[in-house]
Amino acid sequence: MPITPLYDALSADYDRFVNWPARLAHELPFIEAQLRAANARRVLDAACGTGQHALALAARGYEVAGADLSAGMIAQARANAGRAGVEARFVAAGFGELAAQAGDGFDALLCLGNSLPHAITDEALRAALHDFAAALRPGGRLLIQNRNFDAVMARRDRWMEPQSHHGPGGEWLFIRFYDFNPDGTLTFNVLTLHRAPGAPWTRQVEAAALRPLRRAELVSALEAAGFGAVTCYGDMTGAAFDPTTSGNLIVAGVKRAQ
Repeated sequence: MPITPLYDALSADYDRFVNWPARLAHELPFIEAQLRAANARRVLDAACGTGQHALALAARGYEVAGADLSAGMIAQARANAGRAGVEARFVAAGFGELAAQAGDGFDALLCLGNSLPHAITDEALRAALHDFAAALRPGGRLLIQNRNFDAVMARRDRWMEPQSHHGPGGEWLFIRFYDFNPDGTLTFNVLTLHRAPGAPWTRQVEAAALRPLRRAELVSALEAAGFGAVTCYGDMTGAAFDPTTSGNLIVAGVKRAQ
């Protein structure tokens, strides 16, 4: 199931879907603590979406590049950079293409927003993680933010919290849910409802396949790809990971010297 139709379709609304001021205020202290631990100045934001994390870090003095497979997301990221007056480089590149398209020698690489589970097969996951390693300098830090799929799969937790937005263009509702597939993958569905002023509701549904990465398999894959000092957290405050109750699986690792 292709990834880009979902995210190209969502790109125009993504900054309505996410409350960025609240999210960045919550996440940036932890992210910057991870960057300081690596003495990081050059940062690559993989699967950067509309570039909000990248731009927030660039505004704080980091040299930042953002990459995303969706051309629509990259177009929005570049427009956001122009509006904010912040300098960051954005390239259209997916997992497996990052080192070739965005460069290498980065001090840190971020893969946030439950993006890595789009690497469905074992081969795709290995390629993504080796690409992350290729983009980093030895000793560079990797930070991954996924949903806690240990809990999702154990509870068959299908529905996520709805998101809403009200603005000059009307009202938006974003409803996200999973289908559990016989092969062990998930189908991630996003239903977008929009009502312009004085108009009826319209709807759009897009979907993409996900691999529900559990902690043990992700840690094992990271170690096989050349990462050490792998540490798991339960959220973006640095709380301990609990496979039954944590909302997120946050994984930090360091690229080992060759």
